[in-house]
Amino acid sequence: MLDEIGTIRRQFYAHTTLDGRIDQAFEAAKQLGFEALIYDYTPVPYDLSGGIMIPSLLKLRNISEDMHEYWYDRGYFRFDPVQQVALRTCAPFFWDYNPSADTPINRFMSEDSAPVARYLSERDMSTGVTVPVHMPRGDYATVTGVRFGQHRDAETHALRTIADFGLLAQVFHEAAFELFDQAALSVGKMRLTERERECLRYSAEGLSAKEISRIIERSVPTVVMHLNAAAKKLGAKNRTQAVVRATHYRLLDSKPSYNL
Repeated sequence: MLDEIGTIRRQFYAHTTLDGRIDQAFEAAKQLGFEALIYDYTPVPYDLSGGIMIPSLLKLRNISEDMHEYWYDRGYFRFDPVQQVALRTCAPFFWDYNPSADTPINRFMSEDSAPVARYLSERDMSTGVTVPVHMPRGDYATVTGVRFGQHRDAETHALRTIADFGLLAQVFHEAAFELFDQAALSVGKMRLTERERECLRYSAEGLSAKEISRIIERSVPTVVMHLNAAAKKLGAKNRTQAVVRATHYRLLDSKPSYNL
């Protein structure tokens, strides 16, 4: 098993770009019988109201690019039963959108998720295997292999390949994560400048604008300007709320490493 992991890892690290490593994952998934690949990453699982966050990264292989519009702009990701299950388990799982199929997504299928099921059905993407990858800070990714059309052996195929696909997904994500840029690690369209992040970090430590100004060697009005700008971007009513929101969305963190 260790030799197999080493071989898979070397295959990924032979590529120096994120897309190259995703292409390698797709090629490996095809060898296991999957016809398409979906890879997404979400830095914060839930928003402040408890809703599922839209991922900051969504990569597709052999899938229509309009999935970006539906899952991002139309918010299908929030109601996708596969994501509902992925947030609640660490184990790879087989899913089937056929209402008569007994798979983990059944209990999350509802009127809200009906457009998701319809989209996938219209594109013959009704079955697949998803591997949730939960990270130490709470961020998570899913790696999904899809088979097109209806197959009588869909579940049998999934059970036969799920262990290998799970191993592949874990090693792939480790290799992919180190190539994420700041956009992939950020939540949605929330973007703070480094100076705004710095001022909020000190504010989170209980420092006043005057104390922060001494540390960063800028005037008090300049510090206040940065704090106010950050609060406005975050939709916060005051500095305290801005710190709470920035902390929740991990905007004050430096880029994490992938150490489990």
